[in-house]
Amino acid sequence: MKKSLPCERQCQSCGMPFDQDSEKGGTEKDGSKSTMYCSLCYKDGKFCRPDATVKGMQELVWEKMKEKWFRRPMRMMAWYQIPRLKRWK
Repeated sequence: MKKSLPCERQCQSCGMPFDQDSEKGGTEKDGSKSTMYCSLCYKDGKFCRPDATVKGMQELVWEKMKEKWFRRPMRMMAWYQIPRLKRWK
């Protein structure tokens, strides 16, 4: 069985697992699926929030996870992971 690369398992902008993305990934300019970014972050080969900052993404993810009743330890894990994702390196 082929092992998935980390970028194939979660968005490299917000950290959302692809299996939680209703569209299973964003889209490239040619319409193909992105293996790096989710549909909430990336469409038609462009970031949906091109001016986003690491801090802004952390705050957005924190609030979205809070709305969905994720407990604080899970939100903290996401918070610390975001700066380590490929988009922000």
